[in-house]
Amino acid sequence: MKTLLLTGFEPFLDFTINPTMRIVEDLNGMEIGGYKVHGEILTVNFRESGKQLIEHLEKIQPDAVISLGLAGGRYKITPERIAINVNDGDRDNFGNAPVDEVIQSEGADGYLSTLPVRSMINRLQEQGLPAEISNTAGTYLCNHVMYQGLHYAKMQGKKTPSGFIHIPASHELAIQHGKIPSWSHEDLKKGIITCIQVLSENE
Repeated sequence: MKTLLLTGFEPFLDFTINPTMRIVEDLNGMEIGGYKVHGEILTVNFRESGKQLIEHLEKIQPDAVISLGLAGGRYKITPERIAINVNDGDRDNFGNAPVDEVIQSEGADGYLSTLPVRSMINRLQEQGLPAEISNTAGTYLCNHVMYQGLHYAKMQGKKTPSGFIHIPASHELAIQHGKIPSWSHEDLKKGIITCIQVLSENE
């Protein structure tokens, strides 16, 4: 059976809960489609999160990679189309706040996702789960991790499907935050399972 590396993030900024953590923990070890899921949680650290992802890639040698991130304020599941070669944003959990920083000096300006993002959103919508392709992963840690994963695959000459999916807040987080839309944990998890199934069918 093939291996899927599924990553999430720890809580960050004013989000005291990160629903990607719970999804990754729930799906870790599960068999979905043709994949066995291997879950890992990344730190919110511009200096380390990309390195952590690459360490997992080198250790696990997965057949596909999906990284998850919280987009507090979005109300749809949004697979990302592209990652850009820029770090810029609020302070991470370790105090780093880069401005207009290049992620990889020899890297491309941007890398397109190699996940079947259109097929994913079509299936999610068929299941009644709001979804659309996002054309910006921002310039915070989500974009950073997506870029690093795609750059690594490019440099290694690997055709490993790789990309990033943003999810809305969970009800639990929205109640604490007070001002953002939310989904139930079960629907968030169902959405990611659906995306993995679609990826397996498109291999």
